[in-house]
Order: sequence, then C-alpha cells, then structure tokens
Amino acid sequence: MDISPIKSNYFDLSQLQDYWSPRRLNHHTEATTMLYALREGVRLVLEEGLSERFQRHAFHEKALMKGLEAMGLELFGDPDCKMPVVTCIVIPSGIDGEAVRADLLHHFGVEIASSFGPLAGRIWRIGTMGYSCRKENVLFVLAGLEAILIKHGASIHCGAGASGGSFYL
Repeated sequence: MDISPIKSNYFDLSQLQDYWSPRRLNHHTEATTMLYALREGVRLVLEEGLSERFQRHAFHEKALMKGLEAMGLELFGDPDCKMPVVTCIVIPSGIDGEAVRADLLHHFGVEIASSFGPLAGRIWRIGTMGYSCRKENVLFVLAGLEAILIKHGASIHCGAGASGGSFYL
C-alpha cells in the first residue's frame, strides 16, 4: 500500500508518535486556535447530547429526501446504506450540473458538491452536517435548488421541494 506522508504538522499522528519513541523528538506547538476550535466543537456536541444530535441528523436527512423526491429528483444509491449527513441526487437529464451549482452559490449562497471519478457530472451531494442540519437550512436549500432548477429548464412544480420537506418537519 502506497502511503503518502502528511504535509502538515497539524494532527500528524506519525509525528506525534515520534514524541514518545526512543528518539524523543522535540515537539512543535499545536496551533492554539485549533485546540480552541476542537474544545468548542466538543462542547456543542455534549451540550446538545449525542443521542439528540444523531436524531436531529436522521430527522433532517429524511426531510431533505422528502423535499427532493417531491421535486421529482432521483436519489442516488441504496437508502439503507447511506450516511445521514450526505444525500446524493442524480442530476436530471439535460441539466448542466455545474451551472446549477454555480447559480445556487451565486444567488443563494448555498454550495452543494459535485462528485468525482465515474460519478463526476452525474450526481450532486448535499451535506446536512452540524450547523447546516437545521430546519431553516434544509428548507432554504430545497427552495433554492428548486428555483435554480426551474431557471435551468427542469420540469418541477413551483413550491414542491419546500412543501415536500416541510410536510415532514
């Protein structure tokens, strides 16, 4: 197996391991801001509660999926095997996926991911992680995607995405 070396000092486990090896390498100082960010992230998770956090992600994933299906979009992959923080959508036939992504970012400030490898240009990926996994954000991305798809000529009933998603909420 070809393993590329880490090109950063940040959380390089092999480098950290050397601190405790017989070589006893002198350590560098981790960026304080990274430690503060880690502490704050863990604080937010614990404040909400792990079980509640998992439930919130599962709940909003289903709302997003219902809204996308209400728009007539095809979900990609086996729903029983998907992660609750990423939803994949087949780009509708005749729609320029990159143009939709660019317009969604420009007009709504929402960035959805394309894919890579054999799925490049065939699917989009929408993340519902952390802060983006909130009711208002799920409804906003559904409404924005719907508006941009209509602009690009997709056959979608106006209001289908947000109403489909909000019905679940």
